[in-house]
Amino acid sequence: MSCLKPLVEEITLDCPPDQLFAAFINDPYPFWLDSSLPGGEMGRWSFMGSNPFMLLKTYARRIVLEEEGITRSFSANPFEVLRQCLQRFSLERGDLHIPFLGGAVGFFSYDLGRMVENLPEQTEDDLNVPDVYLGFYHAFVAIDHTENRAFLVASGHPLQGEEAAAKASVGLVSLRKKMRQQLILPDPWSEPEIAAADIQTFFSSHAYGEAVERIRDYIIAGDIYQANMTQRFDAPLRMPPFQLYRRLRQVNPAPFAAYLDCGHDLRVLCSSPERFVRLADNVVETRPIKGTRPRGKTPEEDSAFGEELLASEKDRAELVMIIDLERNDLGRVCAYGTVSVPELIALEKYATVFHLVSTVRGQLAPGKDTVDLLKAIFPGGSITGAPKIRAMEIIEEVEPVRRGVYTGSIGYIGFDGRADLNIVIRTFINKGDKLHLQVGGGIVYDSEPLLEYEETLHKAKALLKSLGVNRFPEV
Repeated sequence: MSCLKPLVEEITLDCPPDQLFAAFINDPYPFWLDSSLPGGEMGRWSFMGSNPFMLLKTYARRIVLEEEGITRSFSANPFEVLRQCLQRFSLERGDLHIPFLGGAVGFFSYDLGRMVENLPEQTEDDLNVPDVYLGFYHAFVAIDHTENRAFLVASGHPLQGEEAAAKASVGLVSLRKKMRQQLILPDPWSEPEIAAADIQTFFSSHAYGEAVERIRDYIIAGDIYQANMTQRFDAPLRMPPFQLYRRLRQVNPAPFAAYLDCGHDLRVLCSSPERFVRLADNVVETRPIKGTRPRGKTPEEDSAFGEELLASEKDRAELVMIIDLERNDLGRVCAYGTVSVPELIALEKYATVFHLVSTVRGQLAPGKDTVDLLKAIFPGGSITGAPKIRAMEIIEEVEPVRRGVYTGSIGYIGFDGRADLNIVIRTFINKGDKLHLQVGGGIVYDSEPLLEYEETLHKAKALLKSLGVNRFPEV
């Protein structure tokens, strides 16, 4: 197998990113990894494309692989299949500074964790989404928001040699045509909105409080230190999904947003602020988030909410527990002595909420790869609890439906071994004519059930606002 060097062509981007992505939206399996909150390293790059040359979906141990018009279905370990797929392709990075140069883009659902640990199966799998959905892309657009530059990228995979070079050239031509389309988009807010009464909840505030108390009982008994408890809302979809996503990225811009059309009437509309893990030059970084306060209506109120969160012993303790969990997880695949916490607790502000954030880093050990890393740390500790396995068992007991994509990860794994994945929060799952949104928070010993319930509503605020819902459902 030869190592391909991608063709890269800088272009002038003279339209907003959502207008550019509209040229891809009707293609097979379009993706947009969207830094809709540009700024700093985390919000620097966006990527968009369509027409993958290979598609991988997994459902527990059932594997569905589509390539060259042929679909194969077989039984295997999904992590090993992913490793085999990635090992078929390689890239020569050279001095190219674009972090993603071709590879797999898609999601890993929370329930992929069942392939890592032996968990009970008590919750209903009512959405039946894949555990893994990945498209393998060779041609796409990369946007550098920091330097206001854009690039067309094409590698020619899965071909080799001169055939790959020819395919890459054709890929650039196709992308140039996309650039020239300049589609006119309607006002995203012109579509009909929904009423609070249209939203179905899976928990009343009382039932949510009872579930919180059950988790506290487990904490008192010494089973766990904390668990991440979530609830789901369902709503009808009354506008084109991309229209809703355009609303969402206006209401809640985020550095790890994404739009995925996974085919078969499944789409993911994500506005996540949280990085799960990045791997670049063998350096692993994870940035867990804990603690939430709403943004204030005045500068004074805003500042007070931020200071209150930063001073909160409960929220700081939650984050420190997860930092310890993430350090242990990274220690399973990182070189001894390299795991560190360069940023212990920082306050970050987003459109509708404040969060506390930490940074944990390590050096990937020799002989370990992206798949080893994923198996060691998935799913993220910030959305499970500590200890992780027991917390996941309790989550299975208290939550009524499977999480699916929610609290899994969206992002890319490059053919050069680089990866960048988010935590799927602040997200709509669109299946057919239904929308599913889920929110939650960490439960610890001194959690107050009503306050925990209200925190989930703060987190749902941006999602509901993008639907035109200005008050919460009566529950």
